Amino acid sequence: MSPLGDENLAKLVDQIHRLVLDGGEGVDIHQEVTRLAPLLTSAQRVDAKRKIEARLAGLGPLEEILADDEVSEIMINGPGAIWVERHGRLVQHSLKLERHEIDLLIERIVAPIGRRVDHRSPLVDGRLPDGSRVNVVIPPIALDGPYVTIRRFVLTTHSLEAFASPDICGQVRDCVAEGANMVVSGGTGAGKTTLLNAIAAMIDPNQRIITVEDAAELQFPHPHVVRLEARPASAEGVGELTIRALVRNALRMRPDRLVVGEVRGDEALDLVQALNTGHRGCLSTVHANGPVDVLRRLETLALLGGTGLPLDAIRTQIAAALDIIVHVERGFDGKRRVSQIAHVVGPGEVKALTATTW
Repeated sequence: MSPLGDENLAKLVDQIHRLVLDGGEGVDIHQEVTRLAPLLTSAQRVDAKRKIEARLAGLGPLEEILADDEVSEIMINGPGAIWVERHGRLVQHSLKLERHEIDLLIERIVAPIGRRVDHRSPLVDGRLPDGSRVNVVIPPIALDGPYVTIRRFVLTTHSLEAFASPDICGQVRDCVAEGANMVVSGGTGAGKTTLLNAIAAMIDPNQRIITVEDAAELQFPHPHVVRLEARPASAEGVGELTIRALVRNALRMRPDRLVVGEVRGDEALDLVQALNTGHRGCLSTVHANGPVDVLRRLETLALLGGTGLPLDAIRTQIAAALDIIVHVERGFDGKRRVSQIAHVVGPGEVKALTATTW
């Protein structure tokens, strides 16, 4: 046998992995690699052994992909090939999984976080130890499943200059320094959290920052940061702590700056009301297609609060609470850029401070 190419090396790893699963601890990985591929180079032998051991620990076969810092998303669409996102582009990975391997993978994901996924609860969200978000969908909901989607925790310390021109960066710095209440908007994968992280880095290091997140991702260089993370209900349906509850509690913790990782539920009403009671310089993100859509979405989410407030009253509160909207988009080249900064000038109205072209 000549030195193996990547495809044949992957087949060798898969073959020995199955031998280990069938034979248990009695199988010597090093001996099997030598026996089945005696002409491997020393580097290939070490690589094969490492990949096999990775399959037997953590998330098994996915450990190989998780070790690649360039992968930002992992998508398993049932048995077969795995898709990954690199630099904003989807590509098919050489690794393929069978149904029993996916089932084992799901068990390794949900067991440590105390969640349950079965026919009664076919959907589950969770967070891996490294902070990555994971979503699992199993049959009968997943017609060709099970499906597993992992959004890697690869938040990098990009500066604001990575997203915008010097003029735009200057405007954002001024807004932060003046204590403007700001929302970063954009679509899924546009870079909202990364941009929020870059903006928050400009906050005065002497201020107390309290963050509220569904899944902890934000990383601030400040010495005085208090981090709160929501908790889903247990398998028994108890113990849930919502973003809304954490926002309310954060206001009792004397924040100089409140940072809500993402507003996507009825916590929008509590946040808006907090901003109208003197809490300045707060930051958050919202899924939206543009600045005007941000206001509409916040209106809808605030109505979910169930207080009975009329829409006009909520619109007025949002306009009084929110100052600046920074909209970020991802271009066809995979790069994220600030496309617009808008000032909220009244209920449902914004005025563009600046706009950029791709």
